Amino acid sequence: MTTTYDLIVIGAGPVGENVADYATKRGLRTVIVESELVGGECSYWACMPSKALLRSVHARSAALRVDGAKQAVTGDLDVAAVLRRRDSFVSDYDDGGQVGWLESAGIDLVRGHARLSGVRKVSVTTPENEIVELEATYAVAVSTGSAALLPDIDGLADAQPWTSREATGVTDIPDSIAIIGGGVVAAEMATAFAGLGSTVTVIARGGLLASMEPFAGQLVADALTEAGATLHLGRSPVSVRRDDAGDAVITLDDGTVVTAAEVLLATGRTPRTEDLGLSTVGLDDGDWLGVDDTLLVDAPTNADEKWLYAVGDVNHRALLTHQGKYQARAAGEVIAARAQDRTVDDAPWGLHVATADAEAVPQVTFTDPEVASVGLTEKAATDAGYPVRSVDYEIGSVSGAALQADGYKGTARLVIDTERDIVLGATFVGQDVADLVHSATIAVVGQVPVRRLWHAVPSYPTISEVWLRLLETYGRPES
Repeated sequence: MTTTYDLIVIGAGPVGENVADYATKRGLRTVIVESELVGGECSYWACMPSKALLRSVHARSAALRVDGAKQAVTGDLDVAAVLRRRDSFVSDYDDGGQVGWLESAGIDLVRGHARLSGVRKVSVTTPENEIVELEATYAVAVSTGSAALLPDIDGLADAQPWTSREATGVTDIPDSIAIIGGGVVAAEMATAFAGLGSTVTVIARGGLLASMEPFAGQLVADALTEAGATLHLGRSPVSVRRDDAGDAVITLDDGTVVTAAEVLLATGRTPRTEDLGLSTVGLDDGDWLGVDDTLLVDAPTNADEKWLYAVGDVNHRALLTHQGKYQARAAGEVIAARAQDRTVDDAPWGLHVATADAEAVPQVTFTDPEVASVGLTEKAATDAGYPVRSVDYEIGSVSGAALQADGYKGTARLVIDTERDIVLGATFVGQDVADLVHSATIAVVGQVPVRRLWHAVPSYPTISEVWLRLLETYGRPES
């Protein structure tokens, strides 16, 4: 027996929830299918638990940087209390609250593993091993996300490495941990475990935060070293094994041997499409799902019918929760518009497109110091052919930053298109800079002329004054 809906959404993380919510608000009858917890990776194993762990580390470090406050910090973090706070943010891994939200939003839920079984058809294997057949009148949206990538390293799989899931869900802090990778997850987890008392080693083939401005990775590397971590940058592991004591023994390509109680993999992501039934609609199982700006999948069966969408990590455009939710809003709206024969607004920056995915993606890396960035780096802008000039400013020279922390260390950069007089990218590295990025995002998305930014007066004394100092460094436009 087949149940029919206007829209079937596969994956009930924040992305899938938003696709379903926006389509439902436009009048479509929607069902969402989830094989794990409603709320997804971000809610239980990524964004929320990792930031909950990091917040305690950040708060203690910030207090130690303010004379008068640092004298009150007389001990280490209470690890048990930190973990209890983490558990509160993941609702003790109970998704009852999220299920209640689906009900209140008028979205049906089917629990189980979903597979495409044909055009607009989905077959769900429930936890009771029963089969539920679903069919969509208009569309199916895949929002299954991504999983940790297991690199091809001799002995690694047998060594039972952690992924980000085990790291954010940790119940006992290991005495030592080796982290393989140099991206955001690696840098954040190195910060967290160093703050929670582990001896941390980072092994990064391409350096730390290599896709960002070079000074970002350098400042974070310096801070990790100061916190007691050992960094092997430009090095790769060639083998991993467990010794008789159960410790992970990692041999690097220069012959160095690293021993740690646990090893954490943070080397990239792979799409969760390996058992999705893609072959039934002319696609390859296990592949990323390429899409256009309306999130429509590039598939043979989609040319005329426009029924299959891929939203969030699974389309490999921007692997960030907030960017996936942005895509989801566009996808939910455009699915409803096409279903109801309304005009599709697919011009750049239109209601039904995810234009910002290209060159206006914001991101905060919650290391200590934080890294907040949006848009293009200097290198990316130059490689794209833009005429650019970059200006830097030491954030510690701003009065608001000096008040925030004694001996404040941090750097800000604007990347400016000199021909169009607009900001292409911005990066802020320092304590408490996360909330600076949205002002930069507005400048980038709005293509606000630099001469107009002179009239956006930063409040004194706040770290936002760095905007004025960057503009002064760039130079006042001639009248």
